[in-house]
Amino acid sequence: MSLAHIGQTMTVVFLAALLYGEWRGNDTVRGIAKPLASLGFILTAFGLGALDSTYGSIVLLGLVLGAIGDVCLLSHAKALFMAGLVSFLLGHVAYVFAFGSLPLDPTWGLAATAITGVFLIAIGRWVWPHVAELRIPVAAYMAVIGTMTVVAIAAGGAGASWTIPVGAVMFTVSDIAVVRDRFIVPGFDNRLWGLPLYYFGQLVIAQSIASTAAA
Repeated sequence: MSLAHIGQTMTVVFLAALLYGEWRGNDTVRGIAKPLASLGFILTAFGLGALDSTYGSIVLLGLVLGAIGDVCLLSHAKALFMAGLVSFLLGHVAYVFAFGSLPLDPTWGLAATAITGVFLIAIGRWVWPHVAELRIPVAAYMAVIGTMTVVAIAAGGAGASWTIPVGAVMFTVSDIAVVRDRFIVPGFDNRLWGLPLYYFGQLVIAQSIASTAAA
């Protein structure tokens, strides 16, 4: 079994364990499963040749920052939540640079800007009353993730692998679950769909390393 396959298997297996831990409210299972599920997508990137190209190296950086954010979000402490938010934000910035290094289609980019803008405005209006002390960092995060999504779709429109826009959109949508869980209606139902979207989104983005190298 290749390193990429080992990483993919790790993410799937420990994602299942993480969901069990979330369902049962077992912090020990969560604390073990979540870092290992995140390590899985990092190993996947290594196995797909992340260090063999500039694109792959930047995507790997984004994945590592995402894994750091995952560990931070294991805690409910405000300081660690902020650290996780910053880590995810920097991870999205890395993806913007990675996807932006590819050819971009301006028509797809404009269409994505319009659609993503409407989507984020709607999400912003929904969450705004609940994040009084965090409005600036939340707004910054939304702007960066929106930019990442637009650049990913523009790259896909220019002929890049489907893994780039699909992975970016999965990651973006998964953040709705985090927002709902942290600020609006906490509950396992948020994690039941948000965590799989996030982890499979990261695996799909990692897969783009091989697809882009082969292009």
